[in-house]
Amino acid sequence: MVSQQQDPIGYFLTWTTYGTWLPGDERGWVEYKNGWQMPAKILEIDCQQRMREAKCLLTPTERILVEQQVKETCRLRKWTLYAINCRSNHLHVVLDAESDSPDKMRIDLKAWTTRRLQEESGKQRKHWWAERGSSRYIWDEESLNEVVHYVDHCQ
Repeated sequence: MVSQQQDPIGYFLTWTTYGTWLPGDERGWVEYKNGWQMPAKILEIDCQQRMREAKCLLTPTERILVEQQVKETCRLRKWTLYAINCRSNHLHVVLDAESDSPDKMRIDLKAWTTRRLQEESGKQRKHWWAERGSSRYIWDEESLNEVVHYVDHCQ
């Protein structure tokens, strides 16, 4: 008998603000489709020189705008939002959507938060967020509770 894999019960999405965690970073970094990479100072310097504008650090007011927009987007899309925490240089979101992929959710949330920030922040930025981000699958209630606790209390 072939066992069928269960669907995830949620997703832990994370992405950074523009320019705050570049390839080569001294903390290590994740290369698209190649995973975790060790620090590489020359690469980091090269990436800094290629940036189109200054790195983005969100103000307390901008962080509130981001969280409000994520909540509104989740409500309109009928996505279940379990936890959200917007920091000055990254955002954590724990959510579930039965019909959408985590990549689609992350892309949509980044697009809508960008629009909101452009409309209401007073800043003339084109780049608020890093290009991609992390999508982690949550498979059981215990893991969901741990991730929600981390997002809500361990930042």
